[in-house]
Amino acid sequence: MNFLFYKYCVTLHITAQAYPEKTCNEKEEDMVHQILKLKSVHPTVGYSHAAKAGNMLYIAGQVAQDVDGNVVGKGDFIAQFRQVYKNLKNIMEEAGGSLQNIVKMTTFLTHYNYIETYRSVRNEYFSEPFPPNTLLIIESLALPDYMIEVEAIAALD
Repeated sequence: MNFLFYKYCVTLHITAQAYPEKTCNEKEEDMVHQILKLKSVHPTVGYSHAAKAGNMLYIAGQVAQDVDGNVVGKGDFIAQFRQVYKNLKNIMEEAGGSLQNIVKMTTFLTHYNYIETYRSVRNEYFSEPFPPNTLLIIESLALPDYMIEVEAIAALD
């Protein structure tokens, strides 16, 4: 039994009225997650694009790769940004949601100069109030051609 599940069981024991019809062992089955097999984004090696646990969707960092695995927009930040958001949109739609279901994002940029462009292009996809976003400026991503990567968490209806 891992620590988080143990903590969950203790919480269930303390607040048994929340789930009076289930024991802690029965509730463990409800906590299983599902790795989604997606057709709308490029194939992966060594990781999955998305996992669903309950109504929560966890999306791995998306980079500027098209469905065939080709890098899109080498040296063109806006083209890469649009491809990354296209990937996010495709994953969300294939999982039964939309970009509006995203509740948290983490964005990695490879240069500080991209921030203003990032904000203006992001406004084409989201409006205020924006989902919470952690913005990081880093030296490099998995391949030197990548300029942006975005991971997300979504709550599906």
